[in-house]
Amino acid sequence: MTHTLTAKGAATRQRIVEGAAAEILERGVLRTTLEDVMARTRTSKSQLFHYFPEGKEALLLAVARYEADRVIADQQPHLGDLSTWAAWQAWRDTLVARYRAQGQNCPLTTVNSELGRTSPGAQAVSAELMRRWQGEIAAGIGRMQGAGEIDPGLDAAQAASALLAGIQGGVLLLLTTGSSTHLEAALDVGIAHLRRR
Repeated sequence: MTHTLTAKGAATRQRIVEGAAAEILERGVLRTTLEDVMARTRTSKSQLFHYFPEGKEALLLAVARYEADRVIADQQPHLGDLSTWAAWQAWRDTLVARYRAQGQNCPLTTVNSELGRTSPGAQAVSAELMRRWQGEIAAGIGRMQGAGEIDPGLDAAQAASALLAGIQGGVLLLLTTGSSTHLEAALDVGIAHLRRR
């Protein structure tokens, strides 16, 4: 939406997005209709199209953004404070627990597959998520370098990129196999690499 919403309008829009996300989680994208979302969120058709004039695709894109934000939020406060090895371990454990609980049902992947992974909207959401995530990891590496815990010569952005690639590979394998083994290995090996000085 290009116009500014009132506080009440923003709350209504958020309620619709969260309701749509819950419906998609329960029913899947293909079986979720706008009528389902309206019923769940107690909104009228005119309200729904007021906030999402382009219809279901615009709503799905908003849900994708919501799910991407949750990926980062679910890793806090640890991701935002990777300043000790204990914090890195807590982040690692939180991340593994999140994806284990999610199992083979990834809301963001589900929504993006419906939007089409090559659609500009889906690509933008995914790119922004990865940029934010990598930036948080790189900032943590930088803090640890400042504390003398990680080699100051290590390229923080490159190391964060490699660790994130390992995480994403582990998540993909969890989605296809149901096992978090690869995700745990990627995190453990990546963090162990950072500890070498």
